[in-house]
Amino acid sequence: MFINGEWITGRPQFQVTNPATGEVIGEVPDCSDQDIEAAISAAHNSFREWRATTAYHRSQLLYRAWELMIRRKRELAELMTREQGKPLKASLNEVQYGADFLLWFAEEGKRMYGQSIPSSRENQRFLVQKSPVGVVGAITPWNYPISMITRKLAPALAAGCTVVLKPAESTPLCAQAMLEIFEEAGFPPGVINALTVQNPARVGQVFCTDPRVRKLTFTGSTPVGRELNGLAAANMKRVSMELGGHAPAIVFPDADPVHAAKGLSLVKYLNTGQACISPNRIFVHEDHLEPFIAELTSRTRRLVAGNGMNEGTGIGPLINELALQKVDSQVKNAVARGARIETGGQRLTDGELGAGFFYAPTVLSGVTPAMDIYREETFGPVAPVITYRSEDDVIAMANDTDYGLAAYIYSNNLSTAMRAFEALDFGIIGINDINPTSAAAPFGGMKNSGLGREGAQEGIDEYLETKLGGFAI
Repeated sequence: MFINGEWITGRPQFQVTNPATGEVIGEVPDCSDQDIEAAISAAHNSFREWRATTAYHRSQLLYRAWELMIRRKRELAELMTREQGKPLKASLNEVQYGADFLLWFAEEGKRMYGQSIPSSRENQRFLVQKSPVGVVGAITPWNYPISMITRKLAPALAAGCTVVLKPAESTPLCAQAMLEIFEEAGFPPGVINALTVQNPARVGQVFCTDPRVRKLTFTGSTPVGRELNGLAAANMKRVSMELGGHAPAIVFPDADPVHAAKGLSLVKYLNTGQACISPNRIFVHEDHLEPFIAELTSRTRRLVAGNGMNEGTGIGPLINELALQKVDSQVKNAVARGARIETGGQRLTDGELGAGFFYAPTVLSGVTPAMDIYREETFGPVAPVITYRSEDDVIAMANDTDYGLAAYIYSNNLSTAMRAFEALDFGIIGINDINPTSAAAPFGGMKNSGLGREGAQEGIDEYLETKLGGFAI
């Protein structure tokens, strides 16, 4: 824990384990109610001085943190692989992605422009100014344990807010490493604080009820997000919610099914399917099903599961036993209702894999709306394939979900792609693109996938209030 510029020790500890091996790789303090109070007090007390600093000063500190992240890229990636499980190559990519937010908002913080508005009265002038919202409570997930910290903290700090961070209990060591970077970069005591806790509910509750915390930003599951949002709303908090997804991927008849299968195999098994933008429902025209399934299955079978530190590993473990059981339950439910396993479909226990939470990369064909996997987010390495006959049918099927985060389109026809882009009710849509994300692009969803946006200009707006001055002269 890091409170008011000091590392807090002398508390009961909880263990952090490697999901690939089961070994204990560290211990962190389990915060007390007094620690939560101290962290919020530190952020509250430092806010007045921090908000008064210039945007250029805050930019310089963020730029220093970016330099340190890049310098320690390999070290951070190796820690992430041990703690979260993803292959080292994916961890290196995430560290770079996380650093991008520091660099982007180091510049965007200098562009918090106000405006002058004409008045109908000769003796009146209107000025609009942007001001920081205040203390921010930030709750980050385990699946992207570094980039989700910078995606929240960089805009908050650039805006002039102070922060109390609560990282996921499964990946607190990555958060500790990031706090060391912010400390070395020179952020003043109290501006950034962090709490580690084994039972996160009590920290979330305080974030939502303490009047000194003016903004809650949360990335996690939809059920938890809905609960936090309701509690925050009762206390008139500003909120950003990046929640679950159930992304459709549509392969239109004019697309090359082999090319589409290649791209979707890459994004489906990214982070072992533990990504909110992972394609969970793959819609393929019935005329192109055979070549698509053949290519997707071939590529899936070639994936090597294992410890992310080992050369050649293409897919890592799930985060824990509960996650593995959820994936297995969805596959068994689908098979019981008529789906066919093209490859995979079981837990991996051979050799070293038996010590971790590994599930075979899986392709299911014949998936229908009667199956759990058609309705529920999987968060695992299972690719469910569904056939369709017409464009109108597939758009309706894709939109038939309570989620609205990401969607994917494969089409070689501009008119088809544009119609689908405009008709799909999702916040992020990749058109022949499996990576429609960037620090410079707004990230967020519709419906039960959340509120607000992260990244881009919209990302810093989430931490700013609009203040109007009416001047009589």
